[in-house]
Amino acid sequence: MTSPAARIEALYRYPVKALSPQPLERTMLTPGRTIAADRLYAIENGPTGFDPAAPAYFPKNRFLVLMKNERLAALRTDYDEDTHTLTIGHEGREAARGDLRTKEGRLAIEAFFRRFMPAELNGPPKVLSGEGAPGAPHSFSDVARKVVSIINLASVAAVETATGQAVDPLRFRGNIHVSGWPAWHEFDLLGAEIAIGTARLKVVKRIVRCAATNVDPATGIRDLTIPKTLLQSFGHADCGIYAEVITGGDIAIGDALTSDILI
Repeated sequence: MTSPAARIEALYRYPVKALSPQPLERTMLTPGRTIAADRLYAIENGPTGFDPAAPAYFPKNRFLVLMKNERLAALRTDYDEDTHTLTIGHEGREAARGDLRTKEGRLAIEAFFRRFMPAELNGPPKVLSGEGAPGAPHSFSDVARKVVSIINLASVAAVETATGQAVDPLRFRGNIHVSGWPAWHEFDLLGAEIAIGTARLKVVKRIVRCAATNVDPATGIRDLTIPKTLLQSFGHADCGIYAEVITGGDIAIGDALTSDILI
């Protein structure tokens, strides 16, 4: 028997690490890359030594992240891919806007974060970009590999049952939300290939969850203990999987996911 039928329910990218998700109707997957513009920018929290000409992986705690800076979830940000303009909304109004390719635009965004969260800064906040990296653009992912993250909505529902409260799948900040798999079936796919139309992805890693998932993405309030609940209820702290794109192709909401793994 093959893997159960599944489909894409939602697609997201996160143009700036730790800021708002950007919903997509469809996207093109490219071998060896993340979803286009996913984690293309990050806000450095104190000097890291990051070199945009030779970008390298840094641990997420070197940047502004929800794991430590839950107030970020109270912001509503939008990114225009054509102009690289980031717009930040706070308390119902536009608080900052800037073209992240220009010095003036980056300064406008950095000035906002100095005002918004001075007590949480370890040094001057700085907009970092991986766009100019040789070859594929650098992604400020939580892992060094260029991956796409997949969230099984049935697993999220199992976490809801364990917590006794609603759990927004956006807490897990995944790229592809999938329905149709039983809870935790995604872990059976490690090493397997998933086909989505002409695209093929190889599942390479389970995603270990941190305190960022405790933050309500709608309010910025740290109101749950997701990693603790996972450990106590299921014996692990994982939710979701990382996959590497091995064959490119266009994917969209509603597309089927298939795998030849036997269950």
